[in-house]
Amino acid sequence: MARDYTVKRVPQDAKSKIDYAAELNEKQFAAVTAPPGPALVIAGAGSGKTRTLTYRVAYLLDNGVAPGNILLLTFTNKAAREMLERVSELVPFDLRDLWGGTFHSVGNRILRRQAREIGWDAGFTIMDREDQKELLSGAVASAGIDTKAMRFPKPEVLGDIFSLSVNTGEAVADLVERRYPYFRHLVPQIESLQEAYERKKRETNSMDFDDLLEKPLRLFRERPDLLGLYQRQFEWILVDEYQDTNLIQAEFIDLLSAPQNNVMVVGDDAQSIYSWRGADFTNILDFPERYEGARKYVIETNYRSVPEILTLANAAIAPNTKQFRKDLAPARDQRESLPALVPMQDPGTQAAFVAQRILELRDDGIELDEIAVLYRAHFHAMEIQLELTKRGIPFVITSGLRFFEQAHIKDAAAFMKFVLNRRDEVAFKRLVRMLPGVGQRGADNLWREWLACGLSSAGTVANFSGALLGFKVAAKARPAWEQFAYTLDELVDEGGMPRPPAAMMPSILGGVYEDYMKAKFTNYENRRQDLLQLERYAEGFDELGEFLSQLSLLAGQDAVDAAAARPDKESVCLSSVHQAKGLEWKVVFCVWLADGMFPNNRVVENDDEDQSGLEEERRLFYVAVTRAKDELYLTYPLFWHGSFSGDVVQRPSRFLDEIPLELMEEWNIGTGW
Repeated sequence: MARDYTVKRVPQDAKSKIDYAAELNEKQFAAVTAPPGPALVIAGAGSGKTRTLTYRVAYLLDNGVAPGNILLLTFTNKAAREMLERVSELVPFDLRDLWGGTFHSVGNRILRRQAREIGWDAGFTIMDREDQKELLSGAVASAGIDTKAMRFPKPEVLGDIFSLSVNTGEAVADLVERRYPYFRHLVPQIESLQEAYERKKRETNSMDFDDLLEKPLRLFRERPDLLGLYQRQFEWILVDEYQDTNLIQAEFIDLLSAPQNNVMVVGDDAQSIYSWRGADFTNILDFPERYEGARKYVIETNYRSVPEILTLANAAIAPNTKQFRKDLAPARDQRESLPALVPMQDPGTQAAFVAQRILELRDDGIELDEIAVLYRAHFHAMEIQLELTKRGIPFVITSGLRFFEQAHIKDAAAFMKFVLNRRDEVAFKRLVRMLPGVGQRGADNLWREWLACGLSSAGTVANFSGALLGFKVAAKARPAWEQFAYTLDELVDEGGMPRPPAAMMPSILGGVYEDYMKAKFTNYENRRQDLLQLERYAEGFDELGEFLSQLSLLAGQDAVDAAAARPDKESVCLSSVHQAKGLEWKVVFCVWLADGMFPNNRVVENDDEDQSGLEEERRLFYVAVTRAKDELYLTYPLFWHGSFSGDVVQRPSRFLDEIPLELMEEWNIGTGW
């Protein structure tokens, strides 16, 4: 016998049982219950930004706003899911009609409905980075650009140039001049390729991620009637991490929120650190002028860090002139210990201190996954990775591959491996495939010629070029081939013996490989810094064989660690500060706090001309120190061994000089060796 069962809908007049005044602090409550109209919420680090946003959504629903009339924009799908899950726990409403997600996901949803209006089919494909690379490769080939005859930007570099142009509104020519000056002579071809790439996307009914922002914006500009439909639907717009919006994201919000301007943006100007990928810091600073009559709410109570860390954080960001002034106030009790200022003799001592202190903290009951080591640039972590590996301390890297796993480190090692072992086919082919016009088949042919010339089995070779310049190489590849041959000559002494590894690095960096890096990698300068750091590490080795053995052992240990790693395995986190934003740990080590390292050297050199760069570096430092809940260690080496200049005295970061000494406890580090 069938059973009758009735599904009951939640009554339209249902409400949550939230006591907003009791569950929020005074400033959170003011923001959550803000009246209609534009609102800017400055939520300091650890102040409950997510709580404020989720309670704001709940408050709107409790006051009769239909879920389908709310648009919640975030920067990650994870953030959107977490917020919507929290809202669903707070209120008895069906949230399926609420639009919540990243800018890209909302743009995609709009385009699935309206793609035909701009010449695409609704079933368009969204390309990932690999798909984009393939399409750009086809566009380059179709344009008749002979990448074998000249060093032309690789597809991934072209993709970055086009993406930055779209997101910042900066012309390709200006962008190349500023960020890729070594390609300025290729601007006409690059501009032409951008047009060809756009045609290819239309022909293949494909879009890249930037299209998911740019195309809806274009649609709204061209079709006011469609814009009106979405404006009427989204009566209330909430935006998370507004300080990270770029030009087209801000315009997207401007268009959708008009004319009623019921838009609430939440963010922290002191944590705006992504200008290098197109974020526009002025969006949050200019919001009160952009939206006439906007109310501003400043949430300053910090629930994360102890008072001693917050006092230091406030002092750290105070020198910035372009900011909304605020003072983080602690909700936690004092710890009775100050953040530690730890100058050390050299990078090796710094790494040893960090590793030893981590083990002591572990013995004191702090789990390894509650400890983080933060740095400005990836190469700053090299010595620390080595030291943690030696001491058997498990760690995870969130800022990219482990140091010795990176392609450019392996490339540099390939030069050395081939000079040491002239029968190393893998190293030889890795090297020649970097050259313009040499693919897998060409590499095979060149290897056969190398074996035939007899030098692979000779006792020593003092003159590689004498043989290599006679090999059969296409005329257009000849200049790079000659440069490669002469580079190998420089890696051996007059007797044909390999030079010490550190002495090889300037020849590798200054030869054919530098051109390859510029064309291949979007972050050429960062990788160059990595190789300079590898050079300094190599200075500890006189024998090339010993150095390469150590690299292989470390890379092998990295592979073992990676294979054994489990999501639940307790590990120290090593991360760049950029990757650490939004995260927190009980204990944070902020390392390499020396001028030229943090702040970055390019910013230090330009600080008289461009204070905006220095202010962003200071915001980055602020983000680093506000990740710590209980303990903070600020470290830097006093000496740094330069390749040609010997020991260089390191000046402490100017950011440390700006903090009153009484807010830190200086540690005097002795060594037992």
